[in-house]
Amino acid sequence: MNQHNDPEVLREAFEPIRCAVDVQLGCLVQSGGKVYRISQVLDFESALGIDVESGRVTPLRIAELRPLDNALPPAAVDLSEIADEDWIIAERRFAAIKPLVTVLAPGRYEVEQRAGEVGVDASTLYRWLQRYRAYGDVSALIPKKRGWKAGNTRISPSAEEVIREVINDYYLTQQRPTPQKVIVEVKRRCEERGIVLPSPSTIRARIASIPERAHLRGRGFREKAKNKFLPAAGSFPNADYPLAVVQIDHTPADIILVDDVYRKPIGRPWITLAMDIYSRMVTGYYLSFDPPSETSVAMCVAHSMLPKDEWLLLHKVQADWPVWGRPRTIHVDNGADFRSNNFQRSCLAYGIHLEFRPVRQPRYGGHIERMLGTFLKEIHDLPGTTFSSIKDKEGYDSEKHAAMTKSEFEEWLVTLICKVYHQRLHAGIGMAPRKRWENGIFGEGGTPGVGLPPRPADRLTILLDFLPAFRRTVQTFGVTIDGMTYYAEALRPWINAQDPDDRKKKREFIFRRDPRDVSAIWFRDPDINQYFKIPFADQSLPSISIWELQAAKEQLKKEGAKSVDERQILRAVTELRSKVEEAQEKTKKARRQAQRRKEHEKRISPASPLSPPAAKPREPLPAMSSQLVDGDIDAFGDIA
Repeated sequence: MNQHNDPEVLREAFEPIRCAVDVQLGCLVQSGGKVYRISQVLDFESALGIDVESGRVTPLRIAELRPLDNALPPAAVDLSEIADEDWIIAERRFAAIKPLVTVLAPGRYEVEQRAGEVGVDASTLYRWLQRYRAYGDVSALIPKKRGWKAGNTRISPSAEEVIREVINDYYLTQQRPTPQKVIVEVKRRCEERGIVLPSPSTIRARIASIPERAHLRGRGFREKAKNKFLPAAGSFPNADYPLAVVQIDHTPADIILVDDVYRKPIGRPWITLAMDIYSRMVTGYYLSFDPPSETSVAMCVAHSMLPKDEWLLLHKVQADWPVWGRPRTIHVDNGADFRSNNFQRSCLAYGIHLEFRPVRQPRYGGHIERMLGTFLKEIHDLPGTTFSSIKDKEGYDSEKHAAMTKSEFEEWLVTLICKVYHQRLHAGIGMAPRKRWENGIFGEGGTPGVGLPPRPADRLTILLDFLPAFRRTVQTFGVTIDGMTYYAEALRPWINAQDPDDRKKKREFIFRRDPRDVSAIWFRDPDINQYFKIPFADQSLPSISIWELQAAKEQLKKEGAKSVDERQILRAVTELRSKVEEAQEKTKKARRQAQRRKEHEKRISPASPLSPPAAKPREPLPAMSSQLVDGDIDAFGDIA
C-alpha cells in the first residue's frame, strides 16, 4: 500500500512529496494500478482516459488519480535547510523560466529568444523548465551539489555590490542603456576597484531578475507601470484567470458562540479567509478562537491549495467546492503573520509570488474586505450576532441570544460559502462566482480556459511546509524546544552528530510543529528523507498548545521561579486547567479557554479532516484543588 494513503503510516512517519497530479489533455496518470493518458476532461470530478496498454477509453474519477510512481520525486530537503545562496540561484533560474512556465508546450523559438534575454544556453533553459515541471516547486531549481566545480569561481560580495550599483544608478534610469552597456560599465568599475570581473551571463541574469514593476518605473515608464500595476476601482492587476491572484485577510466574526458543554457564551471566533480575485470564489478559510498568527495563515493556505471533498464530508454539507491548486500570487497586508521568513520561503518554494499591500493604499485590499463584509452581514441574521455598529446592536443582547457552537457555526459557514455565495449573482463580475470559476477553467464562447489546476499528490507535505520550523541539535536526552524535551528512537542515530561542514560544531536538524498541539514535533531524517513524529520525552505530560505552555510559564514566573522544568510546567498547566474547569459555568473567558483546548485536541487540519493522526493515550491530569478568585483567569491570558 502506498504510504501516503495509509492513515496508520501518517501517524508516525511519512516521506514528503511536493508534486501534483496534472489532469491536462495528454498527461499520464495512474488509477487502480493502471496508467492512463487523459483524452478529455468532462468536469471538475471526472475525465476520460485511454489505458496505455489496452487502448480502451475509461471514465476516471479525478479525485482518485495519482501521479505515475516513477514521477513521484520526493522532496529532497526540508525548505528550511536550503542555504540562502542556493535560494538566490533558484530564484534567478525561476525568473528566467517564468514566462515559459504557463505555456503548455513552448516552441524552440520562444525558448531560444528567452535564453538570449537572460544570457544562458537554450538547452540549459529547457533543463530548468523540465526540472521545475517535474517537481512542481522552485526548490527543484536549487543546484544539485553544493559548491562549485573546478575551474569556476564564486562571485564575490564586492562584485555583487558593483552589479547592484550599476543596475540601480545606471541601468534603471531614463537613459535606458542596453544590457551590453551595463556589462561594460560593470567591467569598468570592477577594474577601477581591483575586483574580479563577473561573467556577462551572471550580469544578464541579474538584469533578467529585476521585477517588471521596478524595471518600468526605473527606466522612465512610470505611467505605464502605474496603469499596469495599480488597480482601478473594482479591478486588480493581472488577475485575469483562476488562481492568478488570491487575497488573504483576517477578521473577528460578528457573532458570540457558545461552548459545547454548557452552551454558554464564550466569545467571537476569528476567520482567516482566502479568495480568488478573478472569480471571487472562496479558495479556503480557517476558523479558530486563536488570534491571527503564522498558524492561521498556514492552515488557510493549506486549505486553499487542497481539494475540499473530505472537508465537506466533515461538516456534513452536501455541495461541491471544486477549488484546489497553487495560486500564482498571494496578496496580503503587512501583518507580521504574513511577513514571517518561514511563510515567505514556503511561498517561494511553491512558485507563489507573495505580494504585500502598499501601506496607506486601501484600494489594494478592497476585494477581500468587501467579501468579508458580505459574510459579516449574513452573520447578522444569526442568534448571538454582535452586528457591526453600536446603532444596529441597540436593544439586542448578543450573549443572551448566543446559541451556536463553533462546529455548528462552521457548518453554517461552509453551507453559506458553497450553496449561497458561490451560486448567486456577483455584481462586480456580472455572474455567479461558481460560473466565473467554471468559465475560467473550461473556457466559454470560443475563449479557452486554463484547464484544471494540478491536484497535490500529498496533503500532509503541503501543511507541514507552511508550519513553523526550528533548527536544533540532538542531545543524549533528545531535543529541546521552548523548554520542553522530545525523544523517539528516530533521533538515536543523530545524537551528538557533527556538522559535516565544520567538525567542531554539532549538526543542526530541522523540526516542525503545529502550535495547536506541541506534545509532538516532526523531525526530518536527512539520510532517508522521511519525517518522524517525535513526542514529549515524558509521556505523562498532557497534550498542550503553545498558548497554554506560554500561560503556564507566565504563571511560574509570577510565582518567582527562576528556572522552569517540565514537572513545574505540568503542575502549572494542571493548576490553570483546574481553575478553568471550576470557572467554566461562571465565566465566559474560562469557557472559551476550555473550548479552545477541545478544538486543538481534535487535531483536525486541511491535511487530515476526517482521520487526523491519533495521539497515544496519556494518563489523565492529576486533580488539583484551587480556590478561584474573581479576576484570576484574566491574569493568565488565553489558555488554549
